Amino acid sequence: MASLAEAGFGPVALKDVGRSREQAERRRAVLRLAAAYWVAVFLSTSVLWAVAGTDPIESAPGKLASIAFALLLTTGMTLLLRRTLTWPLWQQVVGAFALSLAATPISGAVDYLIYVVCVYPEPAPLDPRELAYSLIFGMSLFFGWSCLYLVLCYSFALAEGERRMAALREEALSAQMRALAYQVNPHFLFNTLNAMTGLIEEGANANARGMVLKLSAFLRKTLTLDPTQDIPLSEELALQSDYLAVERTRFSDRMKVSFSVADDVRDIRVPPLILQPIFENAVKYGVGATRGPVEIALHAERRDGALVLTVENDTPQEVAGSIRSGMGIGLRNVADRIATHFAGAAALSSGYVRPGRFVVRLTLPLA
Repeated sequence: MASLAEAGFGPVALKDVGRSREQAERRRAVLRLAAAYWVAVFLSTSVLWAVAGTDPIESAPGKLASIAFALLLTTGMTLLLRRTLTWPLWQQVVGAFALSLAATPISGAVDYLIYVVCVYPEPAPLDPRELAYSLIFGMSLFFGWSCLYLVLCYSFALAEGERRMAALREEALSAQMRALAYQVNPHFLFNTLNAMTGLIEEGANANARGMVLKLSAFLRKTLTLDPTQDIPLSEELALQSDYLAVERTRFSDRMKVSFSVADDVRDIRVPPLILQPIFENAVKYGVGATRGPVEIALHAERRDGALVLTVENDTPQEVAGSIRSGMGIGLRNVADRIATHFAGAAALSSGYVRPGRFVVRLTLPLA
């Protein structure tokens, strides 16, 4: 099946379709309101005339004719009022009042002609008091309809404003998530390229070629991800394994990696690359800052209705509880992402559990 773009529905065309649907929805709402309004007018006047002693069945044709003409007048008023929707509210109300004032005598004259036809051949005297009541009633009907129409349009404008604000918030959130997700540490790329250069100069072309392939595979996978769509934990760990495979080429003689993942958490969905800055910190401030063997260990489990991800790594001997300068940038990145993604329901903690052993713990709520 052809895609929307192939079928000629690009962004502009899709906007036009959405606008046409919105206009059709508004027209249907106005028609429903008009139908309900004039049906209510017909029923209420029938009851009032019956209370006043007029047979509602005999008077029905005249009332229907009068309402039909009033409906034509309000249709014209509605078309004119639609042109005032960009005006300030008080000007819209004044315009609605002026249109109602202009439509009232026309409707009153037509009502009198309908009355003359209905009572023919009996005489139809023009009673000034009855005429005044008719004009007041007509004015209230027309102005009432105008106000209802403006309120309906105002409700549509509010709903549209809310939709736009929601779309802007979602777009801003998406942009923020993408910016945070794609904030790959440039030191990783620089160090990897320098390591490739060193391997080539040493004549280890096979190792350099393997490192290039691993790096390209890792970058290809990360660039195809949508940062706003969660992925299974197993897929996230596969990505981090690819990243660590690149780093292991640099530190193969002293970097040990271990994953301990419970079977019941592998399919839990997490934000993509959420572990990336944590492992980058572990490599940079653990393996890269020491001369001896370094272990990087991940443990994933369910605990108290949440997914708990713990990453531990050896570091140079530090005072327990301290954090080296610069280590907080990547962790703030992760904290910002989970705070945005889980609306404050997730948590990140980090620090030295003992000198030389740094731990980062993510607690993510289960969907």
